Amino acid sequence: MTGNVIVIGSDHAGYSLKQVLVAYLKDKGWEVFDVGTHGADSVDYPDFGAAVAKALKEGKSNRGIVVCGSGIGISIAANRHDWVRAALCHDITSARLCRQHNDANVLALGARLIGEEVAKDCVDVFLATDFEGGRHQRRVDKLGFAEST
Repeated sequence: MTGNVIVIGSDHAGYSLKQVLVAYLKDKGWEVFDVGTHGADSVDYPDFGAAVAKALKEGKSNRGIVVCGSGIGISIAANRHDWVRAALCHDITSARLCRQHNDANVLALGARLIGEEVAKDCVDVFLATDFEGGRHQRRVDKLGFAEST
């Protein structure tokens, strides 16, 4: 990772959970690069998925977290960038496997679907788990570009 830095972003629906995670990460010694939103007023999730992707491309961190109401929209927005592998996770098993098998570099969470403690557990596992490589590497390599069928 780029030091001990994590980039995080959310829309209005994910704002409260993002704030919980920012405080949690800081308490654990992480430097948090928060790309917003910075309030509960309605905003558009694609803007914040893109902001996290941009921060990753600029080298602010090697991993990010995105949060919206369901986690779906913001993960789609982040995944529009070919250097992002955002994985929507609902539990520690999905958080572990997205790292081990898919080398996910962005954790997506749905604030309306999981509680704060599960979200914290997912963050811990996501940040602590390494990519296994091996047989998974060729598959991950295929994610870097789109082929027409």
